Order: sequence, then C-alpha cells, then structure tokens
Amino acid sequence: MRVLVTGATGFLGSHIAEMLGQEGHSVVALARRTSNTKFLSSLRGVEIAYGAVEDAKSVRAAMKGVDAVIHAAGLVKARNEQEFFTINADGTTVLLDAAKEIPDLKRFVFVSSLAAVGPSDDGKPVPSTCSPRPVTHYGRSKLEGERRVLAEKDKLPVVVLRPPMIYGPRDQESFAFFQSVSRRVLPYLGDGKNTMSVIYATDAASACINALDREAAVGNTYFIDDGEVYVWKDMLAEIERALARPAFLRMGVPFSVFKAAALASELGGRLTGKAVMLTRDKVKELSAPHWVCDSSDTRRDLGWAPKVQWPEGVRRSVEWYRANGWLS
Repeated sequence: MRVLVTGATGFLGSHIAEMLGQEGHSVVALARRTSNTKFLSSLRGVEIAYGAVEDAKSVRAAMKGVDAVIHAAGLVKARNEQEFFTINADGTTVLLDAAKEIPDLKRFVFVSSLAAVGPSDDGKPVPSTCSPRPVTHYGRSKLEGERRVLAEKDKLPVVVLRPPMIYGPRDQESFAFFQSVSRRVLPYLGDGKNTMSVIYATDAASACINALDREAAVGNTYFIDDGEVYVWKDMLAEIERALARPAFLRMGVPFSVFKAAALASELGGRLTGKAVMLTRDKVKELSAPHWVCDSSDTRRDLGWAPKVQWPEGVRRSVEWYRANGWLS
C-alpha cells in the first residue's frame, strides 16, 4: 500500500512512517522545506514530498497515486487561537478535498486528541461516545478537525483516532519530565494525585496502521491508550526508578505559580514572535485532575492491543534518550 503521512517529520508521524516501511508499505511524507528530514531520509521506502497541509497545490501533488492517508500533522502550540484552527481544522479540509479526488481511496485516518473531548469530570475513563467539551484552543481546533472529517464519511472511508499523551523515543515534549527527574527534581502538578491515560509511540503508530484495513472502524471515532490509569506521582517515581537517580527535591507546584509562569512565557512569545507551549490556555488543561479515556471499543474494532505500558515504556525511553545523548 502507498500511504501519504502528514506530520512525518514530527514525533508520532516519524514512528508511523518507520513502521509502515518495516511492514513493506511505501510512504509519501508531506514535509515543509524548513523541516528536519534527516531521520525520514534514513528510512527505506519513504519518499519526501515538500509542501504543507494548508497548501492545496502541494497536497494534491503529494496525494497522487496514494492508496490511503494518515493525517498526523497538527499544531500543539501556536501564537493564537486562529493559528491552531488554520492548521488543525482548515489544513484538514485541504487534505479531505484532495482525498476526494483520489479514486478508490482505501482510508483516511485522522489523528485527533483526547484534548478534543476534554477531561473526565468524575475520574472515570471517558468513552468514545461521550459529548466533547474541550477546554483549550488546541482541543477545540482538533474537535473542529474531527467534525470536518466525519462530515465526509459518506464520501470517504474515514477513521478518527484520539490519543492521550504520547511518549517514547524521539519525543521532545515528555522529555522535559525525564530531564527534570534526571536533575533530581520531581515536579508534581498540584498535589500530584491527578490521573492520566498515556500511550507509547509505537503502540499509537500501530493503531493508526491497523485502521487502514479494518472495515468495522470506518466512520467511527476511537480513543487509543495503553489500558491503564496512572497517578502522576507514581509516573514520576517510575521515571526515577528507570534513571536510578533518587530525587533530592519533591515539590508540588501550585497552579498559581503555573499561571504566573504562563503569563511570562506568553509575553516572551509575543516579543520573539514565536509560539510557546506554556500558556494560560495550557494551564486550563493542566489544572484538570483527570485526563483518562477508554479504548475498549478500539481493541475490538481495530483488532489492536497496546504492547507497552508505562513502566516498560519509561525504561525504553530512558535507554533511547541516553543512547542518543539526550540524557547522561
């Protein structure tokens, strides 16, 4: 199968491209000319098509001759709300329009996020059928992307996947926590009792690939996670064990401190004209105590099951970070 992968120079997309190649598929990776394509260029069966999701001409050119699309590109930080929507929603429309020009397209897989639904109010994992209530600009932009994808389900064989936090080798976002623990500091959010669902990168990639040929999944939306609910304090302790570096400082950071830091971060972003991850909008996400989801229907319909849970995933991540010089 020839598969167009967007976001292939990013974290999840790179794992999807790598796994597709390992399974004998050919990959067309849509990449901006400013992106680092070194890793993609090292993979067999990967062709790089330069362009961007908001550029209709480059998207149509990249999509010629493909059998399926895995749309994993998306902004996780932006300078403003409109920028989120331009890429995460409008860019998705550009891809959908181009996909409708491909005869007999086998699948259009859209990688959304648990953020499109929002947190759990009662701590119970939210099912895929729950009513979305996103709390951030990012979440609302991904939800709008979902709506545009599902609006085409009578014309295209679409599947929407919603991962929670994805972690593993090559990830720069969750690496910040590994780095902090490596410096012997365990930073609790609030009291550290908040709960999370997570998924290891290769498990997220395999779910995307399984969705390419599972007819039962067409037209539906699914969560993908490793099947466990974790407490933040315990997650950090697992990183501590994997690094074999007992923390000198264990601290709960009040959300008022996060808000102040977010304001300073935003001001810095405005001065430099760059998007920043820590914003007051992001603090809304961090302050919700339960980001947990239920992927039982995903396992049934995709014939998929995660292979790596947090303790093993943390060990593998630490090994990769050290082998590649990210951690000492």
